[in-house]
Parts: sequence; structure tokens; C-alpha cells
Amino acid sequence: MRAVGTLLAGVALLALAACDPSTFTSREAGSEVDEGGFGNPNMNNQMLMTGQIEATVALGNRFAKEVPTTITFAFNSAELSESARATLRKQAGWIRQFPEVRFRVYGHTDLVGSNAYNKSLGLRRAKAAVAYLVSQGIGSARLEAVVSYGKTHPVIQTPGPEERNRRTVTEVTGFVGNNPMVLNGKYAEIVFREYVEGATRPHPETTEIKTEVDPSAGN
Repeated sequence: MRAVGTLLAGVALLALAACDPSTFTSREAGSEVDEGGFGNPNMNNQMLMTGQIEATVALGNRFAKEVPTTITFAFNSAELSESARATLRKQAGWIRQFPEVRFRVYGHTDLVGSNAYNKSLGLRRAKAAVAYLVSQGIGSARLEAVVSYGKTHPVIQTPGPEERNRRTVTEVTGFVGNNPMVLNGKYAEIVFREYVEGATRPHPETTEIKTEVDPSAGN
């Protein structure tokens, strides 16, 4: 009985607390369900309804399939090799086809060195890649940002120097906000535009047929 009485008393205290205006008048309605990112679901829904998420994924997959997305660097260097420049030129050629699309370059390092130094080095590598893409005619506003993961996302888990970890990766991240193409069905419009531009076929060459006329033949 004592336990039941204690439980009832606790329930009563909770009920009184719920009725106390001081427990809710100082908060906005719905604040108890806002975990700090309340706008993210709305943004996600909007991007989904307008086709931005699906289009971004589709273009990202296509970009990764059609051009190399990664370049590598020498140890402790952010200088672009000729091989890296050639890869970035291929990326720039692909990017120019889609003026509606934004890209992001992620910088990485191997596991040698401190976290702070490697984050700075990864950022320098990302900036070097972005600068070269800009030099190839890509607007800097379309290269959304440069991000350094430093040594936190290695391809190969090894504490020693590893070229495959010293890299930048270029990815599709979304669409230019003020571009008139950023509407419902944007990816369909992009694909259709590309189809029309690529659908011009050369006319078949006409072969002139010559016939010999027998001068002795009548008209």
C-alpha cells in the first residue's frame, strides 16, 4: 500500500507540474519536438519534391562513371602534377556541360603528421584543385566550397605514406539556386537538352549517278 501511495503522489505532482503555466508559457509551441534541426526535414522534403535530390544523385553517379573524380598528390605537397591537371581538365569538360550544377572538392591526406597540419594540407590541396578548375572556365560560384577531411577518411588504412590517401575528390552537390533550370523535373530537362544537342546527325552524302548517252541513239 505504501508503494501505491508513493506512486499516486508522484503522478499527482506530475499533473500539477503540467498545469503550472511557468512550465510552458516561456517556450514556443512545438519546442519539445525540435531537436535543433527542425528545418532540415522541410528542406529535405522540398528538395525531394522538386527533384533536386534524385537529380543530384543521378548526376553524381554519372559524373563518377564518366570522368575520374580523384587526383593524388606527392608527399607533403599541394602542387598539381601534370597527371592531376589532365584529370581536372576532364572534370572541367564534363562540368561545362551542366551550368546548373554545383560541385564540391574534398581534400585528404595520408595518416602521417598531426591532425591540425593534415587538415590544413588537405584544404590547400582542395583549393589547388578548385583554382585549376576555375582556370579552365568553371565559375567559382559553382564550386560550392572546399572541404578538408585531413587524414580522417583514408582509402588505405596504413600509418605510413600512401599516395592513394593524398588526394582530392570532386563531387556533385546540388544545383545553382538562381538558375532558371532549377525547377520540377530539372534532370529531365537537362537530359532532354543534351539529347537535342547531341541528336544532330550529318546528312548522308549524295552520290552523283552518271549515265553515258549513246550519241547514235534517238531522242
